[in-house]
Amino acid sequence: MPADPSPAGLKSAAGSGSDATSASALPLPVLWDAPGNVGALMSTRQGGCSQGAFDSLNLGAHVGDDPDAVAANRHRWGGLMLPARPLWLRQVHGTVVVEASTALRERGGPQADGCWTSQPGVACVVQVADCLPVLMAAANGRAVGAAHAGWRGLAAGVLERTAEAVARAAGCEPSALACWLGPCIGPRQFEVGADVLQAFGADRRFFTPRPRPDGQSRWLADLPGLARQRLLALGLHQVAGGHWCTVETPSDFFSFRRDGVTGRMAAAVWLRG
Repeated sequence: MPADPSPAGLKSAAGSGSDATSASALPLPVLWDAPGNVGALMSTRQGGCSQGAFDSLNLGAHVGDDPDAVAANRHRWGGLMLPARPLWLRQVHGTVVVEASTALRERGGPQADGCWTSQPGVACVVQVADCLPVLMAAANGRAVGAAHAGWRGLAAGVLERTAEAVARAAGCEPSALACWLGPCIGPRQFEVGADVLQAFGADRRFFTPRPRPDGQSRWLADLPGLARQRLLALGLHQVAGGHWCTVETPSDFFSFRRDGVTGRMAAAVWLRG
């Protein structure tokens, strides 16, 4: 498998076509072992029209950005996955997983943190700004899905529920899925308290003690490592990505932990017709 591109290589990796929409909304290439009829895309913060803290390809409609700018950004980014229509979820750090084709008819989008489809024409989309976006595709090309995995949803089972839904739709076992982990807060930056540690049980392989000077107990958590661990427990071995830190790369990625007021990126996966 090719190495995951670094943020410094985004412009060359995105290409320079004549279509202004496609050329300006610079994506992070998704390199994984998905079948040929699967499309996938991860946005960066580059290539949009938002300003200030949302500069520039903010895709989040709930963060205080100019609604016209968000609509223009979504149109621009959505043009990269045509003819598929993106399903925008109202994410709540939970474990609800919906079928995307049906959910597209729901006004305002469904309240969920995962989605799946076995139908061409709709793209499963999750938004992030430090949480982990996870894309899934069945090896037989019959179904795909996406999950928004913050630590709460991850600990509660959002990856398991999404993988099980995709596998059921594809008529296969979860072990027959390929997964891609997108940019998220990295293990050098994700400082957490005892509540996060306890949410993941006794296994502390992905937590490094980092006590504060005042004596408060803190740990550095490896969010991609925790996700890989849960996917491996499902028998999933085809897992790519997960090597980018949103906090450490301000030129390419939004980060809520770093900036507070900020935009949202999005990851999408769909079946080509």
